Amino acid sequence: MTDSASPTSLLGRPCRRQALRTLPAQEAHVSAARHFAADLLETWSVPTSERDSAILIVDELAANAAQYGHERMTLLLALDHDTLHIVVTDSGAAVARHRPDIAPDEHGRGTGIVQYLAQSTEIHQTRSAREVRACLRRSP
Repeated sequence: MTDSASPTSLLGRPCRRQALRTLPAQEAHVSAARHFAADLLETWSVPTSERDSAILIVDELAANAAQYGHERMTLLLALDHDTLHIVVTDSGAAVARHRPDIAPDEHGRGTGIVQYLAQSTEIHQTRSAREVRACLRRSP
């Protein structure tokens, strides 16, 4: 974990603070990712309403990584002056968009929730990994 005045960010630009946590890509570890984010954002004095949105985003992205990842998932939280960056990477292959064996009301809301709460989202897929980035603008 890095928490210093101006670390070299894993995002490719300077961030005031950043933290990284790697966990097994298993449903049992989603709550650990959520609690890690909640504790860290409180330590960083992120306002409650922004913290609640960020924790929900972490929960949804970690749940997806646990469901579709194979070995591990990594959570990166990076805070610069006006934006909180949430990046979840898993070791999963590409996921088919439509799964006929799962009722539409049972799954698939997570990415919609993330897109609603975040100012921007990006998904980067390689043959062996998927990275989802969500950015939240902080209140002045």
